[in-house]
Amino acid sequence: MVEGLNRLFSKVDRYKSQIDTLRPFEGNILKQIKNYYKIGLTYSSNALEGNSLTETETKVLLEDGLTVGGKPIRDYYEATGHAKAYDYIYSVAKGEPISEEQIKTIHRLFYSLIDADMAGTYRQERVIITGSSYSTPPPEKMPELMGSFALWLAHSEDKLHPVEYAAQAHKRFVFIHPFIDGNGRVARLLMNLCLIRRGYTIGIIPPILRHEYISLLEKAHRDDQPFVRFITERVEETQKDLLRLLM
Repeated sequence: MVEGLNRLFSKVDRYKSQIDTLRPFEGNILKQIKNYYKIGLTYSSNALEGNSLTETETKVLLEDGLTVGGKPIRDYYEATGHAKAYDYIYSVAKGEPISEEQIKTIHRLFYSLIDADMAGTYRQERVIITGSSYSTPPPEKMPELMGSFALWLAHSEDKLHPVEYAAQAHKRFVFIHPFIDGNGRVARLLMNLCLIRRGYTIGIIPPILRHEYISLLEKAHRDDQPFVRFITERVEETQKDLLRLLM
């Protein structure tokens, strides 16, 4: 498995090198790329959690501010908040290591329209992950666990392959489950922040792969290599998609 992963890492590194030859992305083309993936990531990440907006409806909402009748207002709040959090991760992609406060800000931006009191605040109660055989840590452990997680983020960024680092960050964050809701969305935004900090494209998990994604995340409690491989393959697909757009 490790040898297979290393080959896959080499493959995404070759795609990254190919994309790097087309840089720098500036001006209108940079704006178009960011907006294209903002819609794709916002739609897919929300859809994985049961949001009913289609990709077209997400695009119309984010670009034109228009809503479609009959959809739950929460679905619009989730899309609007996710787009704000997406813009934020690009604003902090350079510089100091990812901090605990930045993770709180990602959640606050995503969740503020849904529940302003709990946005950016660690949970004060236990949560149960439906379908999982594993319990989440008790709420009183959140400050300690998240502090340790932030230290891991800072110390591990230069020690792991960037895509493995991003996948591990996703896994570790979800296992802590620090917020009352929105942990999956924040995990995927955090994962993508890890990727763009190192010059990689984001990874998008299409809703059609929801079952595989959840199953591998559950299995990652015992063996996380298949989950890392899954995330690496999602990054590869986004790289190929970007090259199709640019070539």
